[in-house]
Amino acid sequence: MSVATSLIEDQPARVAPTPAETLYQFNESPLLARQNQQESNARSYPRRIPLALKRAKGIYVEDVEGRRFIDCLAGAGTLALGHNHAVVIEAIQQVLSDELPLHTLDLTTPVKDQFVQDLFGLLPPALAAEAKIQFCGPTGTDAVEAALKLVRTATGRSTVLSFQGGYHGMSQGALSLMGSLGPKKPLGALLSSGVQFMPYPYDYRCPFGLGGAQGVQVNLNYLENLLNDPEAGVQLPAAVIVEVVQGEGGVIPADLDWLRGLRCITEQAGVALIVDEIQSGFARTGKMFAFEHAGIIPDVVVLSKAIGGSLPLAVVVYRDWLDTWLPGAHAGTFRGNQMAMAAGSAVMRYLKDNNVCEHAAAMGERLSEHLRILQRDFPQLGDIRGRGLMLGVELVDPTGAPDVQGHPPAFGRLAPLVQRECLKRGLILELGGRHGAVVRFLPPLVITAAEIDRVAEIFGRALVAATAGL
Repeated sequence: MSVATSLIEDQPARVAPTPAETLYQFNESPLLARQNQQESNARSYPRRIPLALKRAKGIYVEDVEGRRFIDCLAGAGTLALGHNHAVVIEAIQQVLSDELPLHTLDLTTPVKDQFVQDLFGLLPPALAAEAKIQFCGPTGTDAVEAALKLVRTATGRSTVLSFQGGYHGMSQGALSLMGSLGPKKPLGALLSSGVQFMPYPYDYRCPFGLGGAQGVQVNLNYLENLLNDPEAGVQLPAAVIVEVVQGEGGVIPADLDWLRGLRCITEQAGVALIVDEIQSGFARTGKMFAFEHAGIIPDVVVLSKAIGGSLPLAVVVYRDWLDTWLPGAHAGTFRGNQMAMAAGSAVMRYLKDNNVCEHAAAMGERLSEHLRILQRDFPQLGDIRGRGLMLGVELVDPTGAPDVQGHPPAFGRLAPLVQRECLKRGLILELGGRHGAVVRFLPPLVITAAEIDRVAEIFGRALVAATAGL
């Protein structure tokens, strides 16, 4: 019996209504009204999470009306240690008190050197031994753009293979790699060409209608054939880019045998493997980097979000055989964010010294077990998946016609109802996946067992309310 199961078995399997339950009501405050009037129509989160926040600590945030919420969004995974963790605050204050330069372009400093040593110390030794690093503009999408330049320059080839359901950012080059059509439709032709999409090993809805080991093998056969068939119609690519766990695409973890097969196929073909760890890196999945679950060594790793200790920072780490681009091939004014480097170093040391990987794995299993218990009573919980504290629940319509694998259709209409009912009860969650039908859990990695139990309790009561009358 796992630790998580033994701790959870005393919890009730069914969710009973609680008469004393406090439900928040949301009326548009002056701050939200001005945001609605003055901010771009492209704003996204406030439409689903209408909060004006004023204070935050740990896994909790408080809005201007004094209401307290558990934050299971955590800056889309940026806040590995939660809000205002002591080691982050201390690192930021030390930079200020020492009058260190806050902005240095790509000039080196002791803070920058320490950051690089801390990061390389977390990498698998085989990668660290030949690693190079490029500091990018302070967003993951800029790091993806840098990775594209890097592999195209080094190989002399331009095509890149990406995967259906993938998300790599919102700039023109990164957007061309995205599986979701919504953000791309209004733009017509994108600036970046030469992207070929491949089926991702989405076990619950296997693109080949198979699933399991058979689905994995067919997927790999398809990819190998594409790279080796002279009549395949696709030029040999510079790289394949992949998320080991698709985040925005619905928290879909790639099968580990598939990942090993992907690495073998790309290596034999002389194609660089880019792993996007922007959301899954830094202990999020129960390993320091998600690709470590499969024991592979990528050629390029793209990092952002948690790497800056909650402040903007992004880097590309890559094997030295790719380091053929010329000086100035990729630049950015704010790539020298010293405060983010200091905060990032503090977070990396904390993750390593406090066994946060193991904690994230245990808390993820605890939450997964809670969700599986709820699944007994709610047939709308179709698939519970993820790794560590990067979890998702695909909501389904049990009355709908099943697909070729026998699974009910996605229930996109239910997901925002569940999200709203969670928010009313003090829990912030985000959605994703096909048809927006996946409820996503991305809490800070310092979340405790008792807090995990509370998250599951709120989620269960939200399910009761959201499914009433369906």
